[in-house]
Amino acid sequence: MRTALAGLALLLAACGSGPGSEVSMNSPGVRVIDPLPMMKMFSESDPAGTRRPNPEIARDFLDLSFGMESGRALDRLTRFEGPITVAMTGVVPATAPHDLARLLGRMRREAGIDIRTIAAPAPASVTIEFVERRRMQSLVPTAACFVVPRVSSFAEYRGVRRRAVVDWATLETRERVAIFIPSDTSPQEVRDCLHEELAQAIGPLNDLYRLSDSVFNDDNFHTILTGFDMLILRTTYAPDLHSGMTRAEVAAVLPGLLARINPAGRRDAPALPDPTPRDWIAAIERALGADGSIHKRREAATRALAIAEAMGWRDARMGFSLFAAARMGLADEIAQSVDAFIEAARIYRSLPGGEIHAAHIDMQMAAFALSAGQPRAAIALTERAVPVVQRAENAALLATLLMIRSESLRLLGHAAEARAARLDSLGWARYGFGTEAEVRARMSEIAALTPGRLAEAPRNGIGDNG
Repeated sequence: MRTALAGLALLLAACGSGPGSEVSMNSPGVRVIDPLPMMKMFSESDPAGTRRPNPEIARDFLDLSFGMESGRALDRLTRFEGPITVAMTGVVPATAPHDLARLLGRMRREAGIDIRTIAAPAPASVTIEFVERRRMQSLVPTAACFVVPRVSSFAEYRGVRRRAVVDWATLETRERVAIFIPSDTSPQEVRDCLHEELAQAIGPLNDLYRLSDSVFNDDNFHTILTGFDMLILRTTYAPDLHSGMTRAEVAAVLPGLLARINPAGRRDAPALPDPTPRDWIAAIERALGADGSIHKRREAATRALAIAEAMGWRDARMGFSLFAAARMGLADEIAQSVDAFIEAARIYRSLPGGEIHAAHIDMQMAAFALSAGQPRAAIALTERAVPVVQRAENAALLATLLMIRSESLRLLGHAAEARAARLDSLGWARYGFGTEAEVRARMSEIAALTPGRLAEAPRNGIGDNG
């Protein structure tokens, strides 16, 4: 299940604009009137292969395949046995067929899975139904999207949702699964849900916060399936495995299986990681969730960081703890937040796949630099982050970085370059944020960071004059 964590939204709560002043990204009066260009979409994927040793991958595979996000253990492996068919129903967003075709193409090429689309209403192995967000969250309030076994429609799920028939632990093999995605959300959110929920519909059901190079992680930094994820799916559907195998039986097969399909991983693994305590998970979810006061959420972030420090972690869980603490301190503890962001970025850059996490932090730091009147520093940070974000196919983050670059170039007097960056950002923003209102709101929020914008905004909007 993909969850909606408020703390991972790209908005900054507030940024200091220098000594004695503060500029909120929600400041009224700054508006952007550029006409919106055509939506930009990603076409070619360039996933990096995993760099980790096979014993470590085997350990992760077992923990992903024999557990659930709730912490509940599964006693047997389940997967589809035979070709997998996928159908889309409901009010299908215009961008969804393109993104699904790209995803299935990658699954065939990179994971060797026999998977294809069929037209509804023909029965499918996996049915993807697009439902109004309001209807979907009336049943699962915290879900951005979710997947359920043994049903093929939202109506069917409503009728059995409290019964054992939709309990993953009761499956012997997978035959029929449904994915529910909001029909009224941004193209990128639809794409992200397709990746994460289809991966869980056919593969592992668990998420592990320690994974820095995977969508099987509730931190939501990776938005598309990574090279590691494709290796996990390739392993799941290898002929060596089948539904019904126990953890011990799978563990006995994995060394030879991984040696064959991932020869680059034939080396020793580091020591076993400490298990992730449920109280740390609860604290992280409280800190970055949508419920509760800012005071309670900040307390939760502090508690998560204290647990991470006590555990001695130096992996993605410590990076995420620092990130959460920094996010919660943005409003009135700028210096401490900057320090936490810097340390989180240092940790993430040492981890496989951690480049995208560091790019998120570069965006935050670039916003700090812009609001402090340091446009050259902001440009340098965006230049480092943009190539990483493009490879990760995160249009929302890419658009935000380009907006910050545009405002920074404007401050330096480079009007033509500022306008080009702004128009480029708007094309990606249409995919990343969706509606015209959301796109214009994000552009205005970035503009409100810029020193001097609030003074000029009431007189005239921000238009085409750079």
